[in-house]
Formats: sequence, structure tokens, C-alpha cells
Amino acid sequence: MSRIVFFLFFITSSFVFSQEKNNDFFVDANYFYGTILRHNKDISHLVKNHPEGFIVGFNRKTYGAERWHQEYNYPDWGFSFVHQNAHYDVLGENYGLYGHFNFYFLNRNLFFRIGQGIAYNTNPFDLETNFKNNAYGSHLLSSTYLMLNYNKQHLFKNLGVQAGIALVHYSNGNFTAPNSSTNAFTINVGVQYSVVDEKPSNYISDSLPKKISEPVKYNVVLRGGLNESDYLNLGQHPFFVVSAFVDKRLSYKSTLQLGTDFFYLPFLKNEIEYLSIAFPNTGVEGDEDFKRVGIFAGHELRISNLAIVSQVGYYVYYPYDFEGRTYFRAGLKYYATDKLFGAITLKSHGAKVEDVEFGVGIRL
Repeated sequence: MSRIVFFLFFITSSFVFSQEKNNDFFVDANYFYGTILRHNKDISHLVKNHPEGFIVGFNRKTYGAERWHQEYNYPDWGFSFVHQNAHYDVLGENYGLYGHFNFYFLNRNLFFRIGQGIAYNTNPFDLETNFKNNAYGSHLLSSTYLMLNYNKQHLFKNLGVQAGIALVHYSNGNFTAPNSSTNAFTINVGVQYSVVDEKPSNYISDSLPKKISEPVKYNVVLRGGLNESDYLNLGQHPFFVVSAFVDKRLSYKSTLQLGTDFFYLPFLKNEIEYLSIAFPNTGVEGDEDFKRVGIFAGHELRISNLAIVSQVGYYVYYPYDFEGRTYFRAGLKYYATDKLFGAITLKSHGAKVEDVEFGVGIRL
């Protein structure tokens, strides 16, 4: 599953960056040290030591050849490698590959990086040999990292420095239980090396139209995937989601959404049956419906044909209590045409991930 997420992310990235012509790039290397956040009481026993590691990145600069370059203040795009050592043998070590963007602020002295990719954990949960590791239920994990760094490029010829904070997240999207996940908050310091000797000044700054006029559009999305209950040995099950929503594009960057979801969740059916028999005192009867209906509002941030999706929803049909009535969805969407798109999204209830959704949709 995580390998598919990683593959599709880079396929979509290749379309976004296919027309980039410049050869100006820089590499950076950062050491980090921090702490694992107790986002969930279930991982309190895993917060033993301070994780440390390094982040190495390859960054290609943009200069305005495409409209999205100018709209986002000439960001960098690139690839990075992250190694994290939790210094606790139960958690093992993580090695990850990512695609990322760098967005610049404060006269390009401050940048914010968002990276998404796949990680490998050396010591995941095993009922016999590593039952304490309820954070990672599999070797392969989906991973996201956020970095906010102050940087000085070309401080001495091609060399520069950077320092700041980073948050590194690991989860397998409940593809395999258990999946409590981890979030490491870190401080980092690093160096940069650029292939050009001086700061570039050849940024293209065309006069861009400020407004995009589009009518309200109607969307239908079919999503699906595999997930598993938090109760062990209940098995993986396919799930399906049908989403219908309207959207209104407000600008080149922003689109607002309002719609409804229908969830078909067989993993809940097995969980309901299990609890009604094994734990009759919980009040679960065994005949509760495992389907759900929700309404949601969302936002879409466009970067060329790629979009970052964020939504918040509320279950209006909620016959079985599982993680609360509010849910969140975040992920990536790629527009193959003006009407057809694919999406990879993560659905969660607060810090608790329920599944990774793979979807295809139409916008009319």
C-alpha cells in the first residue's frame, strides 16, 4: 500500500515538473534531535529516549517558467532521504524516501518544506517477538515531514547554512493493525551546497491575471482501499466510499468544497460482531449497521495540475460509535484533464488514522 502511495506521488510530480528546464539545484544535509510527542496515550510506553537522525535533500529551483512558480514565490521541488533512530529497540529505526516542495518567505530567508513518501521500519509489531510496538504494524509506512528553516544561501561562495524545526510523522494508515503511529518534533541544523556560484537574479515576473472565473462545479468521487480493526486478528477488509460535492474555484490557488460521503466499512462489521460476543458489557448488540453517511466542507490548494486537499466532516448517520462523529481527510489530487482526476487521501479522527483512500473522480 505505502509503495503505491509513494509511486503515485512521484508519477504526479513528474507531470507537474515535466516542463522545468533549468539545471540550477542545491543539496542540503541536516542533523536533527528531538522528542516523540504523546499524541495518543497508547504510545506512552514507547516514549523512552530522544530520537535523532538526518535529512538529506536534493532541491531544484524554479524561476517562473510556469504560472505556479510565480504564484508560489518561486518554490523549489525535490527529493529527500530521512533516517530516524528512536534510540529504543522496540521502535527500531526508520529510513524514508520523499518528494518535497520548499516554499519561501521573508525575502527567501525562511522556507517551509512539506515532504511525502514511504519509510521502512526495522522492527515493527510482532505478537511473539515485539508485542510492545503498537505504533508500527508493518515494515512499510507512509510518512510525512514538515520543516521550517531559516537559511542563508551562498554565505561563503557555494556554501550556505540552515537551521530550524521539523515534524516527522510515520503511520501505515491502518492498513495493518496496530497503527498508533508516531510524531517526532525536532530541532535541526544543516548546510547547503549550490551548483551556481552566486544568487540568481533571473526570475521571470509576468503580469498574471489575478482572477479566475469558473461556475460552480459538480464532482463525484469513488474511493477504496484496505484497512483493519484495531482489535488484532480480525483481518483486512476492502472498504468503499462514494463522495458527491460541489466546488467553487475562488482563485488560481484556492477552491472551496461542500458535499457528502457514503461509507461502506466491512471492518466495522467484524468489529461489531466481535465486541458483541467477546465483550457483551460494552453495550454493542451485534446488529448495528456498519455503514455511515457524512457531510463535509473542504479546501483545495492547486499547484499546477497537483492539488492538496483538506476536508473536515461530520457523520449524520452514525449507528455505531467508533472514534467520534467528526472526521478529517487530507491528501493529494492530480488532474489528468479539466474533468478527470485521481486522488490519494488519508482519513482520520483527530490523531487516529482510519485508512488510506485511493480514488478517481469527475468534475463537471
